[in-house]
Amino acid sequence: MDLSRLRRHDFLVLGRAGMDFYAEPPGTPIESAERFFPALGGSSANIAVAIAKLGGTAALVTTVSDDAVGRYVLNQLKTYNVATDHVRLVKSEVRTSLAVVETRAENCQSVLYRNNAADFALSESDIASLPYDKAGALIITGTALAMEPSRGATLEAICRAAAHALPVIFDIDYRPYSWTSKAEALAVCGEVARSSQIVIGNDEEFAVLAPDQDGLAFARTLAASTAGIVVYKMGEAGAITRSGKDEFRSGIYPVRALKPTGAGDSFMGGFVTGLAEGLPLPECVRRGSAAAALVVTRVGCAPANPTRTELDTFMAETKTDW
Repeated sequence: MDLSRLRRHDFLVLGRAGMDFYAEPPGTPIESAERFFPALGGSSANIAVAIAKLGGTAALVTTVSDDAVGRYVLNQLKTYNVATDHVRLVKSEVRTSLAVVETRAENCQSVLYRNNAADFALSESDIASLPYDKAGALIITGTALAMEPSRGATLEAICRAAAHALPVIFDIDYRPYSWTSKAEALAVCGEVARSSQIVIGNDEEFAVLAPDQDGLAFARTLAASTAGIVVYKMGEAGAITRSGKDEFRSGIYPVRALKPTGAGDSFMGGFVTGLAEGLPLPECVRRGSAAAALVVTRVGCAPANPTRTELDTFMAETKTDW
């Protein structure tokens, strides 16, 4: 599939949005906190915000509960200039997911409440009228595949994207607590990985998709067969990126992290906006790595995403050996 569609700089981002509570001040354990800082959260919402703050256009495709928390999420998305035309309020007993999180680098606790989560209510009717012909790419996260009806809606969105020659970008985003088993995640996410043009995940996530072989070997197989680009992230060891037969390694930007959360979502934002601007693939990975580095030095996930000026300044001023 032709990835030049990404140059439209217009992304549909499908998946979860939620509300985060961060124990204040930074460094405070949850059980000792007397104050909490609220923020927009959820992997797909964070990705959409990352894209918007870097100058791209992003529309979130999800469902949130029709209550004060759901409306908080909607208001926050609008504050960040993320389009909410495809966010549906659900009138039932479902609830928008909530995360209670710490801002500390070591032993960081993150307690998630996702019982009967509202984003799993996404249905095929929600994705039927998406502007597949106008968008530059469809970004999906693995969390949306963990349960029905969201799973069926996501798979249908992938089929519709293919019918409109719209590139699919898959963030594996494997969260064990959302799935009934690793085998189920392997079957569903493996199918989606082979149907996507760009696949991004860390070494643990690729290992889940390749129980009978090395995760990196599976990533390389994807790049050589179905996916145009595969990014295999390895935490502090950097990343291995492969496109066809071409492969390169990259490092990370050295920073003093406040917390570990949000890096993957911000990487996605920096990476895909680089592709949308027509930058060489290694430079896109650098942008993603720089965005991820900045996010872990700040409180929150969505609010911690850098602006274009902040990202450019950081990359210009921060020395790397790669």
